[in-house]
Amino acid sequence: MRILAKKGAGLTRNELIANTDLASGGTSSQIIEELEESGFITSFVPFEKAKNDTIYKLSDEYSMFYLKFIENNKNSWTSIKNTASWRSWSGLAFEAICQKHIKQIKKALGISGIYTQESAWRYAGNTEEKGTQIDLLIDRKDQCINLCEVKFSESVFVIDKQYAENIQQKIAIFKEKSKTRKSIFFTAISTYGFKNNEYKLRWVQNEIAMEDLFN
Repeated sequence: MRILAKKGAGLTRNELIANTDLASGGTSSQIIEELEESGFITSFVPFEKAKNDTIYKLSDEYSMFYLKFIENNKNSWTSIKNTASWRSWSGLAFEAICQKHIKQIKKALGISGIYTQESAWRYAGNTEEKGTQIDLLIDRKDQCINLCEVKFSESVFVIDKQYAENIQQKIAIFKEKSKTRKSIFFTAISTYGFKNNEYKLRWVQNEIAMEDLFN
């Protein structure tokens, strides 16, 4: 769990074992299985990958908070809040909450009756190509895919030119590397919504706010 707390994008089973003192065997499998059944970690198979490529992520919000801000931390709360570290934890915690409310997200999108498979997607990139990551991918039976960008913000989020270019790049890389022929809908999920401007109107097909997760 300490290793996963440092890897927000998650790790495969082999990567997890390589970063710990665990041996590749039945005991490791049992530990991973028990952590998942207890709700501390979550697994998913990346889009168009095999079960052997399963990614494991730390998904218990309090464990994320404890390992980042309480264990071995002598700083006061006032010195922690509003730091880059706090914003990083907030983003990961909000992402974990969204992954636990897929049913509500589908309802907000109007696709409750459509069979879907949820996962995430990442491309590591190399010296010549930039990598990217999709926080939440909803692969639909109706030949559509919702690429969900999960964004934590303490107020209405403003998509500026630089962020819009990042969205454009995510979509382009996903289409190129996945070679999917399905229709892509870029879906923005945030705490308090997105400000209407030219960039939002151009790139965001669907918008979901935190209140939609708890309807």
